[in-house]
This record gives sequence, structure tokens and C-alpha cells, in this order.
Amino acid sequence: MLDEISPLRQRFDSQDSLEGQVDEIYQRAKELGFDGLVYDYTPVPFDLDGSLNIPSLLKLRNMAEDMHDYWCVRGYFRIDPVQILATRTSAPFFWSYDVDAETRIKCFLTEETAPVARYLREREVLSGVTVPIHMPHGDYATVTAVRFGRRAGDEQDALRHIADFSLLAHVFHEAAFSLFDDDSMRSAGAARLTERERECLRYSAQGLSAKEIARIINRAVPTVVLHLNSAAKKLGARNRTQAVVRASHYRLLEH
Repeated sequence: MLDEISPLRQRFDSQDSLEGQVDEIYQRAKELGFDGLVYDYTPVPFDLDGSLNIPSLLKLRNMAEDMHDYWCVRGYFRIDPVQILATRTSAPFFWSYDVDAETRIKCFLTEETAPVARYLREREVLSGVTVPIHMPHGDYATVTAVRFGRRAGDEQDALRHIADFSLLAHVFHEAAFSLFDDDSMRSAGAARLTERERECLRYSAQGLSAKEIARIINRAVPTVVLHLNSAAKKLGARNRTQAVVRASHYRLLEH
């Protein structure tokens, strides 16, 4: 498949929507013998407390309808053994929730992650291949192809296709990322700052006082203080310095 990079790019680029591109890689995954697809993107992998951040984007194909709710609303993403491993490696890997399987996620199958294992086993999502994608600015994505039920020689067959799927995943993500048109997708955390709040924090990060910021943006000093205090409250920060640190961590200060 290495000689197919250009044709692959053309196929993904021919799709003018993110949904179309997800459909395209799902179809290619099915050709490799997989049953479902999961694609997620997280601009900042870890929260301030060290836990995994909930992704700003999660796309599913042929997966349970309630999976988005469980992973993003109920927080299963934070305790997903596959995601835990994916943050620690750059190599694609095969995984299995079969109790007898000796795959790389086995050491993460603990009491804490048991709800995820139970959810997937109940829905017969027992194995798959995951491709971690670590981007230059710390962005993080995974592309996962899954198989339902148990099949003889499942691991050997999946590993036979892992290189092809890894190439597919990287070419797909490159094309998909170019279609991200919402700034909130590239910033992590629950806080949603206004553009003026972000602007004031950016100047504060440069060491400027409220008076200096007011002069630059042509607003009254109390107005600037209001924006800074509002941003700090949204970020759960005790003061302006902590607000800047948290906003920087969540990439909220980037243009």
C-alpha cells in the first residue's frame, strides 16, 4: 500500500466534509475485515490533574448509539484502557478484551477501568487495532478499527492488516484535520472564553497590566478587569496568574 499514498490522499481530499472522510476510512476499514470505526481528536491529552481529557471530537461508525454518551458525557474516555495505552505509544497496536488474551492493554484492565471493559464486552466489541497520532503541538488523535465477537485467528489477521490500516489512518487524519472549522475543536477543557476574554488574557500573559491592556484595546480599565475576572472564574482560577496558566494549558490563548 505504500505506493498508494497519493491515490489515498486524493480519495480523502475528494470528500468535502469531515463526515464524508470518516465514511471513506470506514469503508476502507471494512475492506480490511473490520466491523466498526472510532475516530477521536483531543487538542490537549491530559487535564491539569493528569487525567485524560474528554475529546473535542468523537466520530463513530457502526458502533452502539449510546457510546458517544458513555465516552464523552459519562467520562468513560478517561478510563478507556485503549486510550490510556495510546497516550503512551506512537506505534499502532492490536488490543483485545477477551479475558484470556495477552495484549498490551491487559495491564490496564483494572477495577477502575472495569466499566469500559464491561460495556464493550456486553456489546461484543472484543478486539481491534488502534493507531495513535501525536501531533507537533501536542494534539492527539486515535483512529480505531474494531471487530465484533470472537473469530479464530483474529489477532493474526488483524496484525496482518495493521500496517495498511496505520497508513490509512495517518492519511485520513491529515485530510480530516484540514476540515476542522470550529476553534472550540482545537481547544480543550469545558471553559469557553469569549474572544475579548482571550485577548485580555493573551496580553496578561505577556506581563501587561490592566491599564496597559485597556490602552491597547481601547477599552476602559474596569472593562478589562471585568474580562479578566470573568475568564478566571470560567477557568476555576484563584487569580489572574493561575488563569493564564490554565488558559495556556488548554490552548485557549492561541490565535
